[in-house]
Amino acid sequence: MTDFTGRTILVTGASGGIGGAVVRHLVAANATVLAAGRNLEHLEALAAETGATPLPFDLTSEDSVREAIEGKDIWGVVNSGGWGGEIATPQDTDIDVFDKVISINARGSLLVTKYASREMIRLGDGGAIVNISSQAGLVALTGHISYGSSKAALDNITRVSALELGKYGIRVNSVNPTVVMTPMSAWYWGRPDIEGPFLEAMPLGKWATEDDIAAPVVFLLSDAAGMISGVSLPIDGGYTAR
Repeated sequence: MTDFTGRTILVTGASGGIGGAVVRHLVAANATVLAAGRNLEHLEALAAETGATPLPFDLTSEDSVREAIEGKDIWGVVNSGGWGGEIATPQDTDIDVFDKVISINARGSLLVTKYASREMIRLGDGGAIVNISSQAGLVALTGHISYGSSKAALDNITRVSALELGKYGIRVNSVNPTVVMTPMSAWYWGRPDIEGPFLEAMPLGKWATEDDIAAPVVFLLSDAAGMISGVSLPIDGGYTAR
C-alpha cells in the first residue's frame, strides 16, 4: 500500500531537514522523486545519496515554478518549501518579512499546486498532494504572527484544493507538525524559558524528529489513505488537543 513504483513525486524544500527526510522515505518506497529547492549543492548531495533528481527553482517566482514543472509527468507533490521569518508581535512585525513569509509558505505552495495539478490532470491517474503546514496554523503561538498566518492560509489552500481536485481523483491534505529541533529552530525553541513551558503543555512532552513528520506524509500520499482528503493532520504530540 506504500509502494510508489512507477509514480513520480515532486518534493519542494528538499534541501531542508523535513523535505530531505521525505525524499529518503519516498525513495525507500520505490518512488521516482524530483527533489526541488534553491540550494543546488544540497540537492546534488541528496541526489547522490538517494538517486533523486535535482530540480532547482525559486518558489517566489511564478515563471521559475512554471518552467520547472510544465511537461513533467508528476503523480504526487509534497510542498515542504518554507521559511520561518521572524519572532514578532502584531505591533512590531516587519511587514516586509510578513510579505516574504506569505510569498514562500502560502503563495509558493499554491504556485506549485497550480502547475503540478495541471500535469496530474493531464496524466489522468489521480494522485496526491501533501502540504507541510504547522501547528502554528491551528493554534495561536506567541511571536508567530507571520509564520502562523502563512500556515493557516496553507491549510485553507489545502481544503479548497481538495474540493476542486477531487473530481480528478487527486487527494490534497496537510500535516501540521510541532517543532523539529534543528539548529535552525534551536535559537528560539531551545531557550529554557521557551522549551520548558512548551513541552510541559504537550502531552507527549518531546520534540518531533524529521522522520516523525516524513512517515505520515508518505502514508497520506499512499493508496492506504485513499479516502482521506482535505485533512489537516496534527503531528504535535497532542499539543493542539489541549
